[in-house]
Amino acid sequence: MAVEALAPRASFLVAGLLLDALIGDPQFRFHPIRLIGSTLAAAENFLRRMRWDGYGGGCVLFLFLTAAWVLLPSLLVVWAGAVLHILFVYVFFALRNLIDHVRAVRGDIDSARRAIAMLVGRDTARMDLYACRRAAVESLSENFVDGFLSPLFWYALLGIPGLLLFKVVSTMDSMVGYKTPQYVRFGWCGARLDDVMNYVPARLSWIILGMSALPFRALSATKGWKIGLEQHAVLPGPNPGWSEATMAGLLQRRLIGPIWKDGAVVTKLWIGDPNDPEGGSDEDVRRALRVTIAAAVVSTIVAIVVIL
Repeated sequence: MAVEALAPRASFLVAGLLLDALIGDPQFRFHPIRLIGSTLAAAENFLRRMRWDGYGGGCVLFLFLTAAWVLLPSLLVVWAGAVLHILFVYVFFALRNLIDHVRAVRGDIDSARRAIAMLVGRDTARMDLYACRRAAVESLSENFVDGFLSPLFWYALLGIPGLLLFKVVSTMDSMVGYKTPQYVRFGWCGARLDDVMNYVPARLSWIILGMSALPFRALSATKGWKIGLEQHAVLPGPNPGWSEATMAGLLQRRLIGPIWKDGAVVTKLWIGDPNDPEGGSDEDVRRALRVTIAAAVVSTIVAIVVIL
């Protein structure tokens, strides 16, 4: 009975995703993601006071968060039933919020800079409107994997425990998964687990984004698959390049460009066909949004088939 309550259900998945599409991510103090973050911060402070701030401490942090935010909530779902199951699906998918943030970057330069600052950690004051829009497309393609496809994959595979586990690992990576002196050892566990849990979904995004581009005449699925395959390793990390390079190919635009942080240029990297024009037009953002929404629909249909 417990296994059935936690198992992936197509009807529960559709209900949760529809709530997200219609309402968006609920902004309230006790949002589970905020609570996971608060729990992580408190546990980190305790572990550092105990001088467990190396590799072992990061692993202990993961085990503690798994007990607190995978085991206990799963038991709660077993007790509460379908309503809580659907609510967990709803609050742990935030595609609507991502789409709204990206749409906000399509305004004037001041509003675009304010909006893109919520998506990327860069010196936005140095970014023109085209750079803001390129960053929005880049963030959209990366977060399609992190915020939608990966949780969908783990939910379809393992149900509520898989979804909760992915969110714990994702939160660890975003809060402690840095290569700074403070976190290079302590954050290693979260960063590596995040790489592992996004590994398959990132590569599926290469297939799904290309398939989703086929109905759109202005997009090139062939070039998307080609650029994604050729340039996915250009970006740091084993996973982000798959969706970002594929998106550049689909749009037939060059993306990323110069990035400033703390007053200095940290990269002048471009991805995409060198013969394609620089991206960043309003139409580029619109096309990226269309293909991402289409990819979300395709992914959901595949997940439903897998669950059934």
